[in-house]
Amino acid sequence: MPKICTRCLLKDFSREQYEKIIVEGIQALPPEELVSDEVTSQRLAICKECSKINQGTCLACGCYVEIRAATKKGTCPYRKW
Repeated sequence: MPKICTRCLLKDFSREQYEKIIVEGIQALPPEELVSDEVTSQRLAICKECSKINQGTCLACGCYVEIRAATKKGTCPYRKW
């Protein structure tokens, strides 16, 4: 997984860099820690409607929502899923 600059803003990343962070972040996780693509899609549909999402991050907890939604341990801070 590429190292994420903790001092950079998402606007400093190109779309390709951002997508690479998300895709490689998910691929780096053990398969047994991931939910199905269908569950991930359902969770992300809920996240997309939330007022606390901003540029792919959750303003409530600061995570990348695509990564959190793909994991079995991932939970919504507002218990929407």
